[in-house]
Amino acid sequence: MAAVFPELAPLARTTVRLHPRPGAPTAADSSVGGPLLWPADEPWPTCPEHKGPWLVGYDPEDLRKQRRILTEGWARPRTPGTDFLTPEERAFVDGLGYTGVRKPLDGEVPLLPVLQLYARDVPSLPRPHGTDLLQVLWCSFEHGEFCMPGVQLRWRTAAEVRSPGETRWPPVVSEGESFPEPCLLHPEPGVVEYPAPHELDDDLAKRIHAWEEGRAYDYQYDLAVAPGWKVGGYGNWSFCDPWPMTCEECGATMRPLLTVDSSEWDGGTGSWCPAEEPPEDERPLYPQSHEPTMVNIGRGYTMQIYVCPDSFDHPHLQVMQ
Repeated sequence: MAAVFPELAPLARTTVRLHPRPGAPTAADSSVGGPLLWPADEPWPTCPEHKGPWLVGYDPEDLRKQRRILTEGWARPRTPGTDFLTPEERAFVDGLGYTGVRKPLDGEVPLLPVLQLYARDVPSLPRPHGTDLLQVLWCSFEHGEFCMPGVQLRWRTAAEVRSPGETRWPPVVSEGESFPEPCLLHPEPGVVEYPAPHELDDDLAKRIHAWEEGRAYDYQYDLAVAPGWKVGGYGNWSFCDPWPMTCEECGATMRPLLTVDSSEWDGGTGSWCPAEEPPEDERPLYPQSHEPTMVNIGRGYTMQIYVCPDSFDHPHLQVMQ
């Protein structure tokens, strides 16, 4: 793109696509939805905004069982026109539904483990000096005007965790779409990105739009902004117009740290589909390959987390795009 539009060259950024894929991570792995390397003597964080007894949600074990049933059901052979689930499985899945088996929470909400990222796997990971591990946790219940999960970031030095404790899973979560499926990561560094049209000056954006006419690919979604879970890079700004990401503490312009996406690519053989993926007709029907984490932000959007370049102690910002 920079060869066609030289003005884009100085705007190029590199990102690391994390490529989560279903697996069985341990606390020693970089993962989505896996256990965290957590000191046994460090209290597990809770959400200061949500607590019982009025709060209700889904039991994580029920959600895990539902996913197991659907994975096994879609994988087994069946006669066309027949249900892919047994009557017992169908009763459980339909009974859970969106408003089914919910339970009240007694007390505070323990945060849900979402991401663990070792710097050995992503050396370019922005981090405080002396640390080598990023842990992302969230409260699955809605926060802020965009109704996103409430995120907390933890930085630590892995070697200092000499007595690891057990990962604490919350007794309830708001819904399955905020409950990550355990995935191992397969980082791909050096992916070059350019700003979404909304972040370009009007003249350049109009010329790129004219250049797109008649082509089978799109600047923003095929060439400029990579989808999926990633470190750094640009946001796609599809849900709202961009605005300055300014640190509330010092006024510095904040930088993207992490993107949490509802999809790794647009399904099928989209332009960002990894070459390692099997042909579309050989992929599992559930979970779908382009939605391995089963996290859904809003109605299929992304959440981007920004941090201050001057201090990691300053509060982060998160925005839905």
